[in-house]
Amino acid sequence: MKVPYIWLKDYVDIDINAKELGDMLTLSGSKLEEVITSGEEIQNVVTGKLLKIEPHPDAEKLVICQVEVGKEEPIQIVTGANNMAEGDIVPVALHGSTLPGGVKIKKGKLRGVLSNGMMCSAEEIGVTEEHPVHGLMILDKDTEVGKDIKEVLGLDNPVLDFEITSNRPDCLSIVGMARETAATLNTKYRKPKFDFTEAKGNNIKDELTVEVKDKLCKRYMARIVKNIKIEPSPAWMQERLNLAGVRPINNIVDITNFVMIELGQPMHAFDKRMISSNKIVVERAKADEKFTTLDGTERTLTENQLMIKNGDKSVAIAGIMGGLNSEVTEDTKEIIFESANFDGTNIRISSQKLALRTEASGRYEKDLDPNLCMEALNRACNLIQELNAGEIEEGVIDVYPEKVTENYVEVNYNWVNEFLGTKLSKEEMKGYLDRLELDTEINGDTLKVLSPTFRNDINIREDIAEEIARIYGYNVIESTVIQSPSIRMGKSRKQVIKDMAVESLLASGLNESISYSFISPKVFDKILLPKDSELRNVVKIRNPLGEDFSVMRTTTLHSMMECLQRNYSRNNEFARLFEIGKVYIPASGEGKIPEEKNVITVGMYGGVDYFDLKGIIENLLEILGIKNVAYVRESENPTFHPGKTALVMLKNKCLGVIGEIHPDVAENYEVEERCYIAELNLDELIENAATKKEYEPIPKFPAVTRDMAVIVDENILVQQIEDIIKRQGSSILESYKLFDVYKGKQVPEGKKSVAYSITYRDKNKTLTEKEVEKVHNKIVNTLKHLIGAELR
Repeated sequence: MKVPYIWLKDYVDIDINAKELGDMLTLSGSKLEEVITSGEEIQNVVTGKLLKIEPHPDAEKLVICQVEVGKEEPIQIVTGANNMAEGDIVPVALHGSTLPGGVKIKKGKLRGVLSNGMMCSAEEIGVTEEHPVHGLMILDKDTEVGKDIKEVLGLDNPVLDFEITSNRPDCLSIVGMARETAATLNTKYRKPKFDFTEAKGNNIKDELTVEVKDKLCKRYMARIVKNIKIEPSPAWMQERLNLAGVRPINNIVDITNFVMIELGQPMHAFDKRMISSNKIVVERAKADEKFTTLDGTERTLTENQLMIKNGDKSVAIAGIMGGLNSEVTEDTKEIIFESANFDGTNIRISSQKLALRTEASGRYEKDLDPNLCMEALNRACNLIQELNAGEIEEGVIDVYPEKVTENYVEVNYNWVNEFLGTKLSKEEMKGYLDRLELDTEINGDTLKVLSPTFRNDINIREDIAEEIARIYGYNVIESTVIQSPSIRMGKSRKQVIKDMAVESLLASGLNESISYSFISPKVFDKILLPKDSELRNVVKIRNPLGEDFSVMRTTTLHSMMECLQRNYSRNNEFARLFEIGKVYIPASGEGKIPEEKNVITVGMYGGVDYFDLKGIIENLLEILGIKNVAYVRESENPTFHPGKTALVMLKNKCLGVIGEIHPDVAENYEVEERCYIAELNLDELIENAATKKEYEPIPKFPAVTRDMAVIVDENILVQQIEDIIKRQGSSILESYKLFDVYKGKQVPEGKKSVAYSITYRDKNKTLTEKEVEKVHNKIVNTLKHLIGAELR
C-alpha cells in the first residue's frame, strides 16, 4: 500500500519526517517496506530565465536561447520548443544532470551550435499540470532563478510503502493509515468531506432499479450523476494519484480511483446510456459466456463468476473490472456510480481463474466492511460537486439484505497485564483502545470493547491484548523470563544438538532470523548461479501466491542476503544474523517427495571480516564436539569472493562454505558493505557431533615447546603447513599455534615468514631431548621437501 506523505497529512497533523513516521508505525504494527521519494532521480535541474531567443542559422525548427541559471554568465541552449518567450522562467537540465528514468543530459552540438543542457517540459520532469501544454513548462514569473526544481515544484514528496496483512483491509486506504498514524502519535485525525447537495427534479428510483440475485453480493448501492463534464482532474488530485501509483485518466474515473485509495472502497462508474434496460441485475455469468473487459481483452466466464448486468447483458465482472461496453467516454453526459460489497473468497477465485488481478479485486478479496459503501458513494458525490463535474440526482438505491453490525468483546484487565507482562491501569488500556476507535467501557475489572465493522479481526480477548500492546509499544514492554524450567528430558538427539547450535550462535552475538522457504526463480541470477547449476533445479509450487513465491529454495544464500539488505536499507550500521531453516532438493522420479535438508546460515556485515565469521564457525564446531575440520580454499563458487572463501571439510565430507560475498552479488542487493556468509549442512553437523563430554585428566608429565619459523612462497597456505605438522607430529604432538606471519626487508621478495609454537608431550613418560628433536626435525624436513620451506 503506497501512502503519499502529503495525502496522509491532509488528515493528520504530523511534525516528523516520513522516515521517522514509518519507523514509529512499524513499531505499532504497520510494517514499512520503504520510503520512496518521487524526485529522487532528478539531479542538477534548476530554474532558468530566457534572456534572448534567436533562430538557428541551419535549422528552421530550432532556436538558440541565452538562459540565466543563477551563475555569473548565461548559458546557451538549443531547443525545438516554440511555446516560450523572452522573460519566461523554465526548468533547465544543466550539463551532467539526470531526469526521471535515469536519462542523462550532457552538453553537445545541435546542427553545429553548442547546447549546454536542455530546457524541460512537465512530462520530462515527471509532473502533471492542471492544464497540460505542448512544449516547455512555463513557471510563475516571480520564481527565483537558479533554484533547484525539486524545491520549486515540491518533487521531494515521499511515499511510504507499507506491507498490509490480509486481516487488516481497513489499512488499505489513506484514511485507515491516518487512523493508525493518529493512534501511534496520540493525536486526532480528520475524515474527508462527505456532504453534497442533490439537484431537484427526477429521483433515481424512477429511472433505475437494482436486483441482487445472489448472496455473493452483500450490498449494492447506486446514484445517478447528470450533466457530466469530462475533463482532466485538478493538479492536486492527479499528484496524489500519481504518487499512489495510479495513472490519472479523467475527472470521473479519477474520482472513483481517488475514493478507492482514500477510503479503501472500490467504486465503478457506468455510462448511463449503456444501461438501456434501466435495470441493473447482479447474478452469476452463464457457462462459457464471452465478455470484453475495459483492457480490451475478451474473456471466457464460468458459472461461478459474479456479474453486473444491464438486464440480461453483462457490463462488468463484479469486484474485478468493468466492461468495454459501458465505459465512461468523452461524450458521456450521465453516469451511474456503483458502490458495492462482494464475497472476498469468490472475488479471489474469480480473479485467479481469469488471470486478472486489479486494485479493486485485491481489496475485495480481503472481505471489506459493507458499511464503507455509503461513505464511498457520498465522498464521490462530494468530489463531483467540488470539481464542478456534474449534478447529483435525488435519491439513492441501497440493496442491503443482511446488515453487518458492531459487536463487543469483553476482557479482564488483570488478564491482559498477566498475558503481556505489563502493569497498565484500566484507564491506560481504555486510552490506547479509544485511540484506535475501539470505544471501551470500564465495568469493574472488565473492559467492554466495541469492535467496529471495519475491524473484523477483533473477535477474542487476545485480539484486544494485541491492540493494547502495539499502541503501548512492544519496544517498551519489559522482557520476562519463561517460568517453565529448561528441561532436555524427552528431546531427541537431533533436538539437543540443534539447541546447542542455537546457544553457541547466540553466545557469539548473533540474532536469529526467519525467512520464507519459497522464493522467486529470479533470485538465482542475483546470486550469480550459472545457468547449468544444479541449484536451479527446484521444486515448483502448484498454487503460488505470485512469481516471487513460486519455487522452494535450494540454497539459503538469497534469504540471508535479503535479510542483510533489509537491515542495510534501514540504516543499521551492522548486522549479525543466523537462521536455521530448510532447503528442498527435488527427488528423481515422478511422485517422490523432495528431500528436505536442514541448514545453518550465518550472515554479517559492518566492522567484521572473514576471520570473525570463521571464529564463529570454529566456536560452533567446538561446542558440537566436531574435530579435525579443515578449511579448503574455494574459488569456483560464483556467489562468493574467489580469494576469501573456503569449504568446511571433515575428512572427505563437505560441511558447508564460508566466505565474503562477491562484490557483484552485494551490488545486486544494493548493499555497499562487505558481506560475510556461512552456509552449513546441519544434518551433517548432527551426524558428526559428539554430545558426550569425556573427562581428561591433567597431564602428569611436562611438555616441551619448540618455536619454528620457516620462509615459504607467498602463495603457500597456512593450512598446508599445518597439515604437514599434524601428519608428521606423531603421538607426542599435543598442539601447535601460529603466532606470526611476516613480509619485509629481511625476507626475500615473493616470500613470507610463518612462525609456529609447537608443544610436544607424552602421556606416559617424560620426553627426552632426542625424542623431541627426532619428531621436530621430521616436520622441518617434510616442510622443506614438500613445499620448499627454509628455516629462518
